[in-house]
Amino acid sequence: MQEYGFDSSDRSQTHTTDRNCDDKIQYFLRAEEQLFQQISSRAPLPGVLNGICIALDCQIGNVVSLISLPADDANELGAIAANAALFGLYTFCSESIVSDNDEILGSLEMYCSERRSPSADELQLIERAKCLAAIAIKRQKDADQQRKEGMGGERSLRAVGGPDSKN
Repeated sequence: MQEYGFDSSDRSQTHTTDRNCDDKIQYFLRAEEQLFQQISSRAPLPGVLNGICIALDCQIGNVVSLISLPADDANELGAIAANAALFGLYTFCSESIVSDNDEILGSLEMYCSERRSPSADELQLIERAKCLAAIAIKRQKDADQQRKEGMGGERSLRAVGGPDSKN
């Protein structure tokens, strides 16, 4: 039915689209909260990064995301990109994940079945995902550094006849 040049079926489509958008936002907010809880409880980094990718993939739709760390094998990452192209996927987004002091912590690669660039809303989601990933990676690096320094301190104590020394 047309009223004043406006098709009433358009209203239901707009309402459905708005509801779908609201559902996606609610999903991402819940996922983000869970990810923050995982990060603060020092959950294993691969699981946290995978959770970030899943949340991002679900939120944007029709994409596949991968977060890699600087220590990851460059040949393996090249093979992943080649395989993505083999399966008809295009690079949707390729971004560095950096710390507050501009240290490169990793990278986010996203592939899509259609050749397109992220929209402004999608870029905001990507930035949020990169921020979450940076927090998780930095926290893991700090924990690894503290463990390493703690082990070095124990060795120093043993070397000078401290606790548990054999001297």
